[in-house]
Amino acid sequence: MHIKLKLGVLAMTIASPLVFAQDILWEKSYGGKHAEYLYDAIATPDYGFILAGSSISGKNGNKEDKNKGDLDYWLWKMDEHGNLDWQKSFGGNKVDLLQSIAITHDGGFILGGTSASDKGLDKKEVCKGQEDFWVIKLNAKGQEMWQKTIGGNGMERLLSIAPTKDGGYILGGTSSSDKSGKDEKGVDDVYGKSEDSRGNLDYWVVKLDKDGKVLWQKTLGGKYVDELKSISQTTDGGYILGGYSNSPISGDKTESNFGLGDYWIVKLDEEGTIEWQRTLGGDQDDHLFALSQTTDGGYIVGGNSNSGATNSKSKTNKEGTDFWVLKLDKTGNIDWQETYNYGKIDILTSIVENPDGSYLIGGYAQSEAQVKSQKSKVKSLQSDKEGINDYIALKINAKGEEIWTQTVGSKGEEVMKKLLETRDGGYLLAGTSKGSVSRDKNSVKGGYDFWVVKLRDKEREEKARITVEAMPNPAIHFTNVIVNFEYKKGTATLYDLNGRSLQSMEITGDKTIPMELSTLPQGIYLIEIRTNTQHGSVKVIKK
Repeated sequence: MHIKLKLGVLAMTIASPLVFAQDILWEKSYGGKHAEYLYDAIATPDYGFILAGSSISGKNGNKEDKNKGDLDYWLWKMDEHGNLDWQKSFGGNKVDLLQSIAITHDGGFILGGTSASDKGLDKKEVCKGQEDFWVIKLNAKGQEMWQKTIGGNGMERLLSIAPTKDGGYILGGTSSSDKSGKDEKGVDDVYGKSEDSRGNLDYWVVKLDKDGKVLWQKTLGGKYVDELKSISQTTDGGYILGGYSNSPISGDKTESNFGLGDYWIVKLDEEGTIEWQRTLGGDQDDHLFALSQTTDGGYIVGGNSNSGATNSKSKTNKEGTDFWVLKLDKTGNIDWQETYNYGKIDILTSIVENPDGSYLIGGYAQSEAQVKSQKSKVKSLQSDKEGINDYIALKINAKGEEIWTQTVGSKGEEVMKKLLETRDGGYLLAGTSKGSVSRDKNSVKGGYDFWVVKLRDKEREEKARITVEAMPNPAIHFTNVIVNFEYKKGTATLYDLNGRSLQSMEITGDKTIPMELSTLPQGIYLIEIRTNTQHGSVKVIKK
């Protein structure tokens, strides 16, 4: 494979050394003959990955399920080499957009997105308005456990979902609905809206328990447009929300907007009450796409900006729209901020903190990219028609200084949605590609495909793998045994500490093996894996 590195120009005043340490291990395209759009991706404990998005293709290409209606939820679970473990499709008769996925406390998956479908096919509840939140809980094998449709009489769009410490889930999205009326039984609809709209669009937060029951919900907004893009639980049990707002002081918004639109960050306590909020922006338009708490108790915030150095923005944009990243303290005050420029329009879609305190930033460039030659190290603006609309992977240190940048793409259009560090020390770039076979891309399935690229960091040594692991551990109802070696057949056996065999099953190459523990008393148990290639065991604590 021909590998082309393009190293980004530093968009900061103090330059840091660049490291040329990334090789493409493999790249894969997934999809049918029509279109697939990837919106999220996560690493799984078995060193594999799961891709989440929507598909309009039929049973063709490497898609195994027929299309249900318009766009359907589509999941692709792959091993560490990009090969298929399993895939699942869920849909109704209209548009279903899967936006977010997370691993749950029991080792399964929670899916969050938006549905306009009526009851029928895979959709078990009626549509409440134009579009609703649609949440599906899966076990570790991708089998459905339950689903919920949540919404009002207008439009709801779920953008972010995350598990919470109590075993439940927090949902974050946008709503235009007013308070719902009675359900079909004549009682208040607990899965509807409990508050009227503040303006045009509002933040809408819904807390679910482990079985999908609504515990509480909050509507937050000003008089105009407020779009929530990210939500997660914080270490104090509360929640951090981030999105876009062009509302002035009104409704729940206590700070006026600076430009056309700004970052709007809201901190809630564990019951959904506002603790503090921050409006961040310059004189033009600023869109937040990623926000999470950092290990020091502060927050990392990322998005796009075309503002100059005005108001709360101290770093001007270089050309058009640039990445704008801020590090905030525990109460939302700015520690540092930087802009990163690659072309006329740079769209940041993902930012995550690594265990060493560095950050991975993912996005894409929609025009010519500024590059620095490895040989001459002279800045230049290259049209590089083959490089337009490429994935951008950026790694920065804890102070915002660039460590390395790499772009990957084809002659077509690439939109990267997620960049993450993998368990083996590499990096996964995941998004949607309309590109033809060229440069870094070796296969095409349809018009738009899921496209995933695995990078290897040559500077890092891979840690030795544990032969057999169990997650979660301690466990309550069941655990997933992770087998970190290749095999064709074998057995998985659960023993108590007296050596008595309590349950046993045959296994045929699976890397993730669910084990039922709900009927066992509290204590310590041993799970042994014996196969045709090797064997191993792991102790599991039953709570």
